[in-house]
Amino acid sequence: MRVACKITLTDDERRALERWSRGRRTPARLVMRARIVLLAADGLQNNEIGAKVNTDQQTVTRWRTRFAENGLAGIEKHAPRGGRTATRRDQLARTIIEPTTRTKPKNATHWKWRGTFKSVAECEA
Repeated sequence: MRVACKITLTDDERRALERWSRGRRTPARLVMRARIVLLAADGLQNNEIGAKVNTDQQTVTRWRTRFAENGLAGIEKHAPRGGRTATRRDQLARTIIEPTTRTKPKNATHWKWRGTFKSVAECEA
C-alpha cells in the first residue's frame, strides 16, 4: 500500500493557499489545487480529498506530490507539455503578412481591409 507524502505548511504558505482557495478572480484550477493542498495539510487521505474537491484520486496525488517537491510554485503553473512546435502556422502567417506589408495590390495604392471580411451572419448563412 502506498503512503501519501505528508504536507506541512508554513504560515506564509497557508495564507497564500487560503487566499487562492477563496479568491473570486483566481483561476478555478488554482482554487482546486490550493484546496487539495490545504486538505492534505489537515491530514485527510487522498480519497477523502478527492470526494470533497470533486475530483479523482490521481489528480489529488499529482498536486499533492508537486507541492511537496516544489512548494507553491509547483501548483501555481502547469508542467511543461511535450509536442512539436507550431511550424505550419508560423509559415502560413509569414505567407500572409509578407505580401500585405511589402507589396502593393494591383490597381490600388495600399491594402485595405474594410469590406474584405464576411460578417458572422454571412458566414452562418
